[in-house]
Amino acid sequence: MLQLNKIHHIAIICSDYQKSKTFYTTVLGLTIIQEIYREERQSYKLDLALNGNYVVELFSFPNPPQRPSRPEAAGLRHLAFEVDDIQKTRDFLVRQNINSEEIRVDEYTKKRFFFIADPDDLPIEFYEK
Repeated sequence: MLQLNKIHHIAIICSDYQKSKTFYTTVLGLTIIQEIYREERQSYKLDLALNGNYVVELFSFPNPPQRPSRPEAAGLRHLAFEVDDIQKTRDFLVRQNINSEEIRVDEYTKKRFFFIADPDDLPIEFYEK
């Protein structure tokens, strides 16, 4: 059987690098591990960490095609973060002028959760611990 240790990272291609960099670092609070500009690709690669763990690669490319997220399309559905206090998390994001769905309850786990969208409309879920 294949032995996997953990998810290493999730790669996200953004359409506006500075806007997405600000969102993932300033709003979500991910920390920068390293930022590289690749001249041959006219592309930035930003490695981001959550609590010291490498989790997201943010890429910029000239004119990336749009990916539909609604109605839901095949492929990666969303990125989810676990949080201790779901209401406090939602309140913070609303104060940052981030559109947020109302808090819902997962019918199977009975945990509370809600969604927002990143600058490219990628769904991001916050799920209560």
